[in-house]
Amino acid sequence: MTLTLDALARPSGTFLMVAMDQRESLRTMLSEHHDDVDDARMVRFKLAVARELGPYASGFLIDRHYAYDEIVRDRLLPASCGLILAVDALEQPPGGVVEETELDEGADAAGAARNAAVALKLLVIWRDDARRVHRVETARRFVELARSHGLLSVLEAVVRGPEGFDREAAIVEAAAELAAVGCDLYKCQVPTLGAGEPDEIAEWSRRIDAVVACPWVVLSQGVDAERYPRAVEAACKGGASGMLAGRAVWTATLAADDPTELLRERSVPRLQELAEIVDAHGRPWREK
Repeated sequence: MTLTLDALARPSGTFLMVAMDQRESLRTMLSEHHDDVDDARMVRFKLAVARELGPYASGFLIDRHYAYDEIVRDRLLPASCGLILAVDALEQPPGGVVEETELDEGADAAGAARNAAVALKLLVIWRDDARRVHRVETARRFVELARSHGLLSVLEAVVRGPEGFDREAAIVEAAAELAAVGCDLYKCQVPTLGAGEPDEIAEWSRRIDAVVACPWVVLSQGVDAERYPRAVEAACKGGASGMLAGRAVWTATLAADDPTELLRERSVPRLQELAEIVDAHGRPWREK
């Protein structure tokens, strides 16, 4: 049976997906609250997020390094939450941002399909530089990899540039360039980092929508968590079909040694709020 985006969507046809594929960036965030952030703590946090938020999410994104094996082994995600495996290799200095990515040659796409994953995801750091062609070719190879294993492709772009560059214009330019490789779902940054007025975010979102042929969603990196619901609503009014986000959903739980209760008290209500927003304002993916 051929997978469709229904495997990642809510009954409404919109997307409410949780990102938990952060690696060294998660270690850095946890280190602000804990002295000893070893791999075991990373895995414990990711498993708690999967356990508590999986029942409310339509999709769950995880990397292969931390907690993927346990999530698969223990079947932590319900059938209503599609499993997405990140297949990006990240160049990221300790405490810094991801500088560059490549397709992770160690990722097992065939194994992911056997493990009931429904999609693969690749992050591309987009810059207007000499590596643009290479990044597009990497994105194209990624789409072909997913398709060859009967999996959906989720392509994520994060734009970077010199100080003062036109970030919003770059988001649109990156979307036009990268989504053209034929991905099933495109994931991009919120225009204005959610700091602009809703009408401004919606207008930039319409420009993104005009250049992307497939359904698309927004991430939350860089957006103030309290502004994120309003930003998602504005993006959806501009054509987005929902969200795939991590920090705006679970950042408030990082300080706890066991985040379970905080996930229930803070993250679950936030997801429920976002569910109402994407259902009310998001474009069902089949309409795109």
